[in-house]
This record gives sequence, C-alpha cells and structure tokens, in this order.
Amino acid sequence: MFTSKAAFTTERASGFLQQLCKHFGHKIDVQFDAEAGMIKFPFGQCNLTADQDVLTLTVSAETQADLTKACRVIGNHLERFAFRENPKLEWKPVVTT
Repeated sequence: MFTSKAAFTTERASGFLQQLCKHFGHKIDVQFDAEAGMIKFPFGQCNLTADQDVLTLTVSAETQADLTKACRVIGNHLERFAFRENPKLEWKPVVTT
C-alpha cells in the first residue's frame, strides 16, 4: 500500500471537505460530515479531515501509479474549488512500519 499526505491551510477547511465529497459523491462512494470524509476511487482512497483552519488529505492506493493518479485528481479538484486561495499541495509520502 502506498500513501501520501498533504495539508491545505484555509479558513474554509470544512467547506472544501464537504464540496469535494459532494462533487465525487455523484459518481462514486463517499462518506462525510463537517469534520471528516472518505472518497473511494476505483484506483485509491482519500481520507479528509478538517480542523479549524487546516484541510488534511491522506491518499492511499495499491500501486505508486494509482497513488499518483489519486493525488492528481484530488489536487486538481481542490485547486479548482479553492482557486481564490491558490492552494499549493505538497504531497509527502507516509511511511508505515
């Protein structure tokens, strides 16, 4: 399993979490509330958490290629939704032991 994580500092963390989940929920399985969400892509999964001013995205996939694709899909959508804030996501690998 491959995992990467990114954080986006914004006063609208919960709003963006819900917007992403509602958007993808039209086509794929999602679960969410104001503070946490999960989006299940055919090629991976994204877990989202919204604290007061930080949206944290954790993406997992079976292969590095799928991880790259899932990060790109989530990142592109967040950039579109949050264009006024110009998010620059830095995906960092998560090492599990």
